[in-house]
Amino acid sequence: MFVLLLVLIVVLFGFGFLHPIWWVAAAVLVFGATRYGGRGRGGGSDFGEYQDYRDRRERQDRWDRRYSRQHRARWNREDRRDRERRG
Repeated sequence: MFVLLLVLIVVLFGFGFLHPIWWVAAAVLVFGATRYGGRGRGGGSDFGEYQDYRDRRERQDRWDRRYSRQHRARWNREDRRDRERRG
């Protein structure tokens, strides 16, 4: 698959001498191949997907802990005021 992609890029680059729009197409293809078609961090796509998932979950957990700790006192004050108003 990688060889076919490489051949396609070379052919599009060659056509660029006939019409410059083919150079743009080759550049877009190179960008797409390097940005989105690269292997995962661990080499295997399953491991890379799991690692991305784990990283995302860790970031979300850190955000949840930080946000709840930061606003816990305000929530407690509001709950206390609500109980005092009702009771």
